[in-house]
Amino acid sequence: MAKKAKKIKTAKGLRLKIVNPDSAGIDIADGEMQVCVPADRDGDNNRRFGSFTEDLHAICEWLHACHIKTVAMEATGVYWLSLYQLLKEEGFDVLLANPLQVKNLMEEKTDEADAEWLMLLHCYGMVKPSFQPENMVRQIRNITRHRTALINKAGQETQRMQKALEMMNVKLSTVITDILGKTGQSIIRAILAGNHDPISLSQMTDKHCKASKETVAKSLEGTWDEDILFMLRQSVDCYDFYQGQIRECDQQIESLIVRYTAQIDNDGARQLVRVKKRTSQKNAVAIDMEMYAHMIWGTNIMAIPGMSTNSMLQLVAELGHDFVSKFDTCAKFCKWCNIVPNNKITGGKLVSSHIPKRKNPVGIVLRVCANTVKAEKSEMGAYFRRMKARSGHMQAIVATAHKIARIIYAMVKYKQDYDPTKVGCDEKELLIRKIERTKKALQRLDDRLREAS
Repeated sequence: MAKKAKKIKTAKGLRLKIVNPDSAGIDIADGEMQVCVPADRDGDNNRRFGSFTEDLHAICEWLHACHIKTVAMEATGVYWLSLYQLLKEEGFDVLLANPLQVKNLMEEKTDEADAEWLMLLHCYGMVKPSFQPENMVRQIRNITRHRTALINKAGQETQRMQKALEMMNVKLSTVITDILGKTGQSIIRAILAGNHDPISLSQMTDKHCKASKETVAKSLEGTWDEDILFMLRQSVDCYDFYQGQIRECDQQIESLIVRYTAQIDNDGARQLVRVKKRTSQKNAVAIDMEMYAHMIWGTNIMAIPGMSTNSMLQLVAELGHDFVSKFDTCAKFCKWCNIVPNNKITGGKLVSSHIPKRKNPVGIVLRVCANTVKAEKSEMGAYFRRMKARSGHMQAIVATAHKIARIIYAMVKYKQDYDPTKVGCDEKELLIRKIERTKKALQRLDDRLREAS
C-alpha cells in the first residue's frame, strides 16, 4: 500500500522523507507509454514502450525485474485503463492521478520529464490517488452506465413518437399522461397496424385513464400522413429494440453481481429486513437489488427515503463493497461526491463557498434521491423542506444529498440499520416547536404592550 507524505526534522530544518522507495511513474499516451523507475534499479531507468498488449506485458515484466511495488500513472482519456487493469492483476499497487494535480512545473514539457516527475512525487508520497473500484466492480459499472445510455436513447425515441403524433395533429399526449402506458401503447400500435378510426381506437382506453373515451376519440382525429406514419413506426421499432437491449443488460449485470457477491465475506452483516416501498415500474431494473445490495454491504440502504432499486444498482456499480476503507472519513467521501461547498478562505475571511462544477456519478444519484423526498411525510422530507425554506430548492437538494451520503457511509461502515430518529425531527415535533416559539413571541409582545400602557 502506497504511503502518504511524511515530514521529518533535521538539523537544517524540515524535509520530506522518501516513503515509497519502490515506486515508478508512467506517462500515458495513445501510442506510447513512458515509464520511469529509480535510477538505482536500471541503467536505462526512463524507457518508452508501445501501447499494444505485448508492450503492456513488457512493462509489467520490467517493473517486476526492477522490484517495483507501487506505480503512479496519469488518467489520460481512456488510454490508461488497459494498463491499469493489467498492473492491478499483476499485484502492483496502482495510483491513478489527476493530471492537473501532478503537472510538471520544473522542466520543459516532455514525456520523459513527466514520467520522472510522477515517479519523484510518488516517492515522497505527494500523489493524491483517484478513487477507482476493483476490476470486477468496473465490469458492473461499465454495463450499468451502458444501461443508462440505452434508457436515454429510449427516451429520445419516445420524444420522436410524440413529435410524429403532433405532426399528424393527433393530440394523444395531451389527453393521457404517458404514451408509454397501457393506453398509449395500445393505441399507437393499433394505428401502425392500420386502424385509423378514432371511435374504435378510443375503445382501447384503460379503465384507470382519467380522460373519457369521447375526449380520447376527439384527440385521435388526425391527418394520417404516410411519411409521418413511417417515422412513427421507425421510432416504435427503435424503442422496442432499446427495451430489449436494457433487458439483456439486466441479465448480464445480475450474472456479474452473483460472481461478485460470491467473493465477498460479510460476517458482520445484519439480517435482511425488506422494506415495503412503492417503486416505479418504468425502466426499473429487473434484479432483486435489495437482496444483492444487502449481500454486498451488509445492511439494507433501501430503507433510506428516496432510495430506489435503480439508485442502489448505480451506487453498487460506482462504489463497490469496500469504499468505506478507501475514504478515511465521511467528510472525504462527501467531498469526493461533490456535495459539499469548496470553501476558499483568505485573510481569515470566507470569500467563496461554491460547489465545484464537476459531475460525479454518485453525487448525481444522491441528488436524485434527495429530490424525491421533497413531499414525503418523513424525517428526511421534513429536513428537505426546512432546508428549502432556509436556502432555496437547489441548496436543499445538495444538503439532503449530503445527509443521505453520511447515512450510507455510517450504515455500511458500522453495519447499522437505518434509524430515522437520527435524521432530525418529524413534522409533528417541528410544528410543536413552532407553536412554542410563536407563544413566546406573543408573550414578549404582550409584555411590551403592558409596559407601553
